[in-house]
Amino acid sequence: MHAPRGAPVDPGVAVARPPRAAPASPCGDNGCVIVLAATPIGNLGDASRRLVETLSNATVVAAEDTRTAIHLMRALGIENRPRLIALHEHNERAKASEVVELARDEDVVVLTDAGMPAISDPGFPLVEAAAAAGVTVTALPGPSAVLMALAVSGLPTDRFTFEGFPTRKAGERRRAFQALAGEQRTMVFFESPHRLAETLADMAVGFGGDRRAAVCRELTKLYEEVRRGPLDELVAWASEGVRGEICIVVAGAAEATEEATLDDGVRLVLERVAAGMRMKEAAAAVADATGLSKRDLYEGALAAR
Repeated sequence: MHAPRGAPVDPGVAVARPPRAAPASPCGDNGCVIVLAATPIGNLGDASRRLVETLSNATVVAAEDTRTAIHLMRALGIENRPRLIALHEHNERAKASEVVELARDEDVVVLTDAGMPAISDPGFPLVEAAAAAGVTVTALPGPSAVLMALAVSGLPTDRFTFEGFPTRKAGERRRAFQALAGEQRTMVFFESPHRLAETLADMAVGFGGDRRAAVCRELTKLYEEVRRGPLDELVAWASEGVRGEICIVVAGAAEATEEATLDDGVRLVLERVAAGMRMKEAAAAVADATGLSKRDLYEGALAAR
């Protein structure tokens, strides 16, 4: 799963050139480890001192894109030139065992193009393999588009779920949102700018057009923007065209209460049908969100049409 690709080159804050790395032992006192190292999501000034020191001393770096890794090290003034291994969603499962075996003899630093490995590709299959093989994994905390979008969204942050990129296939995407209609935790998604409008439209159908949401664009960059409002309003805004790296944050479903009536539920079903959802799907979504009977909602909506 790729994070929004904010190339970590916007300087924002000057970063001092680190000293040339001194010769170091292959591993620390506690043995060799795999290090998941968070990288800037747009502003180079967000690179941590620990990231600079770790890359300055690294002998092996497994990176989502080796060209991006080289560019990052040059931008940070790092003169070290470690061995680079391409590790991404298309080859990670095949190469995970090789990288794990390398980590028995020397530390391996893992980089995604932007953000935290394992939250963005690569990471999870490698950590899974390392855990099974008894190889230690640690992390260098740092920038995260998921957490920043959640923090600035204006939506509840005490309970949330990260859903990654919605599928590109329209039918599957609508069914996925229908399945999430009753989710009460705040939801965070990644999306590409050219699919944003249609994804928001499908969310409006699946969650209801009045569901609160926020679109977070170009986080940590010069043109950072957070657009908040009901999904219907965000659909209209996005239909004019949006550029940049995107996170979508959607409020969870309201907790079902005893005050929800069948008439209210039927009205919600009909609203979703009018927006393009099939009757059975709409009845199921409203049932999940309200606790009302799916059958009663479906039959009530049929009778009301």
